[in-house]
Amino acid sequence: MEDRAQVLDRRFLERVQQQEFSDIGAGWDHQKLGLTDSDFIGMFESQLKSRLLDLESRKMKGRNQGFYTIGSSGHEGNAAYGLAFKATDMAFLHYRSCAFMLERGRQVPGETLLYDILLSFAASSDDPTSGGRHKVLGSKRLNIPPQTSTIASHLPKAVGAALSIPLTERLSLAANMPTDSVVLCNFGDASANHASALSAINSACWAAYQQVPMPLVFICEDNGIGISTPTPKGWISANFSQRPGLKYFSCDGRDILDCYKISKAAADFARLHRKPVFLHVRTVRLMGHAGSDAEIAYMKKQQIFDNESQDPLLVTAQQLIEAGVMNSEQIVSVYLSLKARIQAISRIVVTKPKLRDVTQAMAAIVPPKRRLEFVPYLDEERRSTLLKADKQSLLKPLHMGKMINLALTELMARYSNIVVCGEDVGKKGGVYHVTSRLVERFSPNRVINTLLDETSILGLAIGMAHNGILPIPEIQFLAYVHNAEDQIRGEAATLPFFSAGQFTNPMVIRIAGLAYQKGFGGHFHNDNSFAVFRDIPGLIIACPSNGHDAVEMLRECVRLAREEQRLVIFLEPIALYMTKDLHSKDDGLWSSHYLPEQETEPLGLGEIAQHGEGRDLCIISYANGYYLSRQAEKLLAATGLKVRVLDIRWLAPLNIEAIIDSANECDHILIVDECRKTGSISEALITGFHEALGNECPPLARLTAEDCFIPLADAATLPLPSTDTIVEAALALMGRELNHQLLKEAL
Repeated sequence: MEDRAQVLDRRFLERVQQQEFSDIGAGWDHQKLGLTDSDFIGMFESQLKSRLLDLESRKMKGRNQGFYTIGSSGHEGNAAYGLAFKATDMAFLHYRSCAFMLERGRQVPGETLLYDILLSFAASSDDPTSGGRHKVLGSKRLNIPPQTSTIASHLPKAVGAALSIPLTERLSLAANMPTDSVVLCNFGDASANHASALSAINSACWAAYQQVPMPLVFICEDNGIGISTPTPKGWISANFSQRPGLKYFSCDGRDILDCYKISKAAADFARLHRKPVFLHVRTVRLMGHAGSDAEIAYMKKQQIFDNESQDPLLVTAQQLIEAGVMNSEQIVSVYLSLKARIQAISRIVVTKPKLRDVTQAMAAIVPPKRRLEFVPYLDEERRSTLLKADKQSLLKPLHMGKMINLALTELMARYSNIVVCGEDVGKKGGVYHVTSRLVERFSPNRVINTLLDETSILGLAIGMAHNGILPIPEIQFLAYVHNAEDQIRGEAATLPFFSAGQFTNPMVIRIAGLAYQKGFGGHFHNDNSFAVFRDIPGLIIACPSNGHDAVEMLRECVRLAREEQRLVIFLEPIALYMTKDLHSKDDGLWSSHYLPEQETEPLGLGEIAQHGEGRDLCIISYANGYYLSRQAEKLLAATGLKVRVLDIRWLAPLNIEAIIDSANECDHILIVDECRKTGSISEALITGFHEALGNECPPLARLTAEDCFIPLADAATLPLPSTDTIVEAALALMGRELNHQLLKEAL
């Protein structure tokens, strides 16, 4: 019994031989469109190759030699915009874009895309795109960053990449894309309803409405169905044709000549006017969503048959015959020749090596380092001029918020490709004034006030990173990132992995967060959980507890992003932004003098801090917990205990070896974690100690926040560790009773 792929294969050949065509696409003169016979045939061959790759992928799956069967059948008209756009235009592609990629590859000498794509079907480590990690459509040479099972999460970064083209020109920065480039991204009609798509399209319109240059083409390939759920008729046009700031084009993707004409007009419009375009392309889906999807379960046989009659390959075949460029025998001959070629290549690729061990599989999680020219430190004259408004501040110890502000100023002055972006980061200087004066010092081109949408903020940063900019986006509050976490998890962090390190998203994402703010409550403004980041492979999480560390760690984070192409979260404890004192009013023990970079020692990734040399007890913490533990250490010392306190600083990857080396010198170990008991980093620390030390581990306990959201006002600290509870937990661990008289005297 024939399967759907065999039926589609047979019926195409029968209809071409019998010249059984529909009335779609008649009456064109391809030469009047500026198309040569060679390009017309070339596009058709890209369509044929795409279809035959789909059919072969299903055969490989049936032989257990292939592992991915979402294909492009019915969408082969996108070969037209493979020709209509320049090969230097960055393309973020939907998974049904094989014909586009093949056609773009036809424009660039030396491509071996049939072999390369089949290698990815076979999950071979020889695959030049992902190294066998996924079947992806992508290529460094073709300016196509690879995507995996794309819904619409690639659209926000397309907006950022498009905005970066005129931005790098205004800033006179070396960029990865030519200044006349356009960015394109395509997606399905069902994906057009996804929050990421709506976020991206809205942000592009928001910017264009304010005359911000945005050379971008959104391409919606509308086949009328999302897996099994039909798209309401007319929905895409009704939803997107009248958006302010967005130019709307539409074409018939079944008709490659109409598709070429309109997509060329769309590309030209975006390139000339630097405005966003929405290109609505009518397509048809042939076969199910993927190999495992039986469309007969939700479609009538007549619907399936009607779809087959709209096959874009048949439409192009008819146009070629009517134009006298090819005849039906030649078309069948080319089809069968390509089919045999693809089958022959398929037999070769399945013999090629696969990923064989975990080291190979993980090799691309951390991007490759790059060698960059040393950028000189700021000289005294430049620094004095830049910080003229802060002249008096530089003479005295400062709190963390101001220290971060000065560090950002110095880093932006030293590295001209750093761009800060986020809501309210401009004239207001952010909610806590950490970005104060940056826009006056560096202009709105480098300190970009965004709309209120975290997905757009992160997408902007990811897209800018594709074009040589080093972004430092700001998320106002930790809990806000949950609206957009897939931009970090599913886009930025996965890009090096699925491109074998060829594409990266180096950036430093500043996030204000953690608890202990008495004026705020709830899970939005006073959130004490960063668990969402902890299991993202390759992600670095930096969390300073004081101004001195914040400066040195921010400098290291920028170095990591710039030189090692790392994706970094810089988590700033809000409650410590303005803190200057540790034990008593005006003791100044939690403030620091700001020193230029060349006058300080670097603070490397994973480097922990240790206060004290005591061996009775080691307290391990970070951020607010470290601050409180330092207060507790003084009280515990009053009871005669010799205590050391460790500041982890770097929360991912955890330098568990250094932590254990220091803590294991002590008789007892207490972990103080301001985050919730469930899912907090204390769990990883406890596990790390027991795995490393086993029965030799000293007595060990943890004190955490309760599994509770943060209430308002004075009640805000009730679910959290405090100085008093740290002291109580330490004494309980050591089997000692609390001596209130000694503590009273110490206070």
